[in-house]
Amino acid sequence: MSLGEIYLKDIARTYQQYQMLGEKAIAQVTDDAALNVQIDADSNSIAVVVKHVHGNLRSRFTEFLTSDGEKPDRNRDGEFETPAPPSRDEILRWWSEGFRIVLGAIEAMTPEDLERTIYIRKEAFRVIEALDRSVAHTAYHAGQIVYLARHLATGHWRSLSIPKGQSNGVVGNYKSRV
Repeated sequence: MSLGEIYLKDIARTYQQYQMLGEKAIAQVTDDAALNVQIDADSNSIAVVVKHVHGNLRSRFTEFLTSDGEKPDRNRDGEFETPAPPSRDEILRWWSEGFRIVLGAIEAMTPEDLERTIYIRKEAFRVIEALDRSVAHTAYHAGQIVYLARHLATGHWRSLSIPKGQSNGVVGNYKSRV
């Protein structure tokens, strides 16, 4: 297996891990209305974070290799607004669709594509750079979702990795718990 093949397999697996992390965090917020709660005036709800990740992944990875990653129909500012609170089903649909788009784009790539140049807001990036940039952005927001979910699920939160005070004796890769 070539280094490019290994990278494509690994980046897809990394996106899948963040998708699962978000899903498991959202599942622990049992009150559907809480998915739309802002913990303070300057923060975003889980619904808004998911809507933004969906918009970002849809824009970046639709026609990934052939069109600018900032699509003309994207309303980034609108991603941070929810005039009517979306349902849990709609939030999960956004989350799933965003990851379906990015994983489909990665699956369609060849190792040679990693060296191609693409554009995001007219700025040139090698494909590998754009993938690294996007997965870091996605990880940032997945972490926000976990943090918010943990706050909103206080009293019944189950750790998504190694719980506090249980690191001794852990052998192997804890990421498989995610």
